[in-house]
Amino acid sequence: MTTNATANQAAVSVSLSDLRNDNIEFSMLEDAFGPASLGIIVVKDLPAQFQELRRKLLSFSSALGNLPQDQLVKLESPASKWLVGWSCGKETLKDGHYDTLKGSYYVNCAPAFEDLALQKSLAEKYPSFSEYTAPNVWPARELLPEFEETFRELCNLIIEIAALVARACDKYAEANIEGYKKGYLEHVVKTSVSTKARLLHYFPTPQSQGDAIDGTNGAEDDWCATHLDHGCLTGLTSAMFVDEGAQFLKAGSSFSSLEELDCSPDPKAGLYIHSRTGAVTKVGIPRDCLGFQTGEALEVITKGKFKAVPHFVRGARAGTGGKVARNTLAVFTQPNLWEMVDEKRDFAMFAKEIVEKNH
Repeated sequence: MTTNATANQAAVSVSLSDLRNDNIEFSMLEDAFGPASLGIIVVKDLPAQFQELRRKLLSFSSALGNLPQDQLVKLESPASKWLVGWSCGKETLKDGHYDTLKGSYYVNCAPAFEDLALQKSLAEKYPSFSEYTAPNVWPARELLPEFEETFRELCNLIIEIAALVARACDKYAEANIEGYKKGYLEHVVKTSVSTKARLLHYFPTPQSQGDAIDGTNGAEDDWCATHLDHGCLTGLTSAMFVDEGAQFLKAGSSFSSLEELDCSPDPKAGLYIHSRTGAVTKVGIPRDCLGFQTGEALEVITKGKFKAVPHFVRGARAGTGGKVARNTLAVFTQPNLWEMVDEKRDFAMFAKEIVEKNH
């Protein structure tokens, strides 16, 4: 399906205070995550520090993407299958080609993960899951000042809010799913050491590809192919669009405050969701809000009451003005490898099956 069939449907929005006060109606959760939904909820009225943390970290994403190749290689982690630290050109798209249009910086972001004894224990128990057990890689402070601190603080805030969304989901599941374990999803989000963050830098679209991205030849998901997340709840910041041709990007300089464009110069660029009705819906998350999408583990845990959301990202066409990049952060709240997602499978087995199915 092409974006010519794009539908208009607003995402369900809730306030952080209503989440904290358990003031979320079941009908609202069904509208957000149920069988006829977009599979996303937007949380508004966030703490004051959120917007500054978002601006700083997403600015760092452009700085990372523009580091010299020899510096980026030092930030890679082949031992983690390139799922810790910097990764670019390691992932294959639906056509089998390696994805070079975006770079990712992965962090195992649960605060408890930093316990070295825990990392050693996980590595010994799950030797084939290095993506969840390998230590994090951080750039030198003189290269990207305040990068690690900003990354950790924003991820901690997103996990905290994800736990509140999870608590609302639990209350719904306890009332509607026979045998559902009380408080299970909130427990997963709060205690997991498998939660992973992905800071994304979508490079400006090369001129040679500009003509191909017209929504008529299947290239509409050029920046990130249609897929499902395989965790529980994915926290998403709004995208930052930056004209990198007009900015000074140099390691060690003050690049944590890049000038953000009001919007993408290409109005068709952005996040798209395949709705349950078959329509493709463009979803916008306001800058001062967070979005939370449903993943495959949540669909299994809730016995299909809440559905995982197929989504993709469409790039800004070349020739729309400047060298426009798109930066965003996704935090994948996932069960611990030993947590059960159904009667027969723990998350380790579940994740392995998903990866083998998709690759």
